[in-house]
Amino acid sequence: MTVTATSVGESDQLEPRIAPGARTWARRLVRLVPAAAAALSGLLLYVSFPPRTLWWLALPAFAVFGWVLRGRGWRAALGLGYLFGLGFLLPLLVWTGVEVGPGPWLALVAIEALFVALVGAGVAAVSKLPGWPVWAAAVWIAGEAARARAPFNGFPWGKVAFGQADGVFLPLAAVGGTPLLGFAVVLCGFGLYEVVRLGLERRATGVVRHTAAAVAVLSMGVPVLGAVAARALVSDKAEDSSVTVAVVQGNVPRAGLDFNSQRRAVLDYHARETERLAAEVKAGKVARPDFVLWPENSSDIDPFANPDARAVIDAAATSIGVPISVGGVVERDGKLYNEQILWDPAKGPVDTYDKRQIQPFGEYLPLRSLIGAINENWTAMVRQDFSRGTEPGVFTMDGAKVGLVTCYEAAFDWTVRSEVTDGAQMISVPSNNATFDRSEMTYQQLAMSRVRAVEHSRTVTVPVTSGVSAIIMPDGRITQKTGMFVADSLVQKVPLRSSQTPATRLGILPEIALVLVAAGGLGWAVGAGLRGRRAGDV
Repeated sequence: MTVTATSVGESDQLEPRIAPGARTWARRLVRLVPAAAAALSGLLLYVSFPPRTLWWLALPAFAVFGWVLRGRGWRAALGLGYLFGLGFLLPLLVWTGVEVGPGPWLALVAIEALFVALVGAGVAAVSKLPGWPVWAAAVWIAGEAARARAPFNGFPWGKVAFGQADGVFLPLAAVGGTPLLGFAVVLCGFGLYEVVRLGLERRATGVVRHTAAAVAVLSMGVPVLGAVAARALVSDKAEDSSVTVAVVQGNVPRAGLDFNSQRRAVLDYHARETERLAAEVKAGKVARPDFVLWPENSSDIDPFANPDARAVIDAAATSIGVPISVGGVVERDGKLYNEQILWDPAKGPVDTYDKRQIQPFGEYLPLRSLIGAINENWTAMVRQDFSRGTEPGVFTMDGAKVGLVTCYEAAFDWTVRSEVTDGAQMISVPSNNATFDRSEMTYQQLAMSRVRAVEHSRTVTVPVTSGVSAIIMPDGRITQKTGMFVADSLVQKVPLRSSQTPATRLGILPEIALVLVAAGGLGWAVGAGLRGRRAGDV
């Protein structure tokens, strides 16, 4: 066939012409899609966390994350993992900058997102293995385990399990604690992506496709069925009788870091609310409590060194006529302690618990000389480091054994478990959220306490200086709670329990097992990659 000049010209006119610059921009936009998807899926995970009850959004969040990472090289996966971490942690932890500005918040997120970046690289590596959702979910939990321990003794805030207080997977906390609960959620999310992928992809056939389909379905089905079966471990029935507990929220003069400048006012507020409660008890309007729980920092004036503070607490204890757990700041032998003090109405202070997991940059300043060189204001805010306690804190209050887990400690698996294994029949989480104003921090911490209630099958009370204080049943239900920045008290009969859940008995073992699974998957992936490269060189 002869092609004339005219026919060639006509053919060119029929074909759309794309300028080289436009093609370049199109390619760049295509490359941006995974990056945008990674950041948005991280944001979706954040939205699944309290105070919202959208726990199920964690599944599509990890499904998209799995799509973004599957088959990627480790360099690209590092970047995509970092973007996922930023999308998740930037909004989740914004409360850390409420009073001190964006610098510490952004620095914290930048460091914590590095762990998620490494997880992204790990997930990408194992995504080429048979049964990859299992390996990938274990890699995520290994990342959480690392983040809970380093740097500066770790920062477990944002563990996937803490977003599941309202979810169907919650009973799994009683089986294997927060590691198993988080693993189930992440596995289900990756399984969801695998189901969708196999539904859209027709190339794989035969045994390979059937095996992949079975893994995908099991990745979604087994966690759900496991959670349903674990419901048998969740109960709010009393095993060791019941007690009537009072949770007192005295409120603070004002929110912010300077609330502590009116320490006497904070103490007076809590004493006043206790005396108001005593008057209601005397009038028959409220049941008489067996003991009273005050929050962390309810007496930042050391009652051992200041007779006026001691007199205020004595008067409050005498008015209610039952023991009070008082949150104090105490100096002993030149050292500061964040302390819970068991105050008897007749004997005064009879027992103490010193907070063991203290907060870096809040209760002590790591790298003090370096931080001081960068910002002298920060060292001024943390003038003296708090010291750590060394022993579990279980107060015997009117015959009941109450385990103390002070504020930040609720995020750490070991601190809560140690109180239960030391005999606690219920748990109290005295906290001070006044420095974080009306941010989501208090709701995130409340969700942690709900997960801990199910994990160890214990009633959990949360007395807070300014809200939200709450009473939580062993099945994770909130039965009473206060508003924020109001003076209030909660009185309720609650069950005492002494049996131990599998999670309590197993302790760290489920986490170790999942870390080993992750290590096995990564080892397999690396080995397969090396063998593939050697074969290619031959």
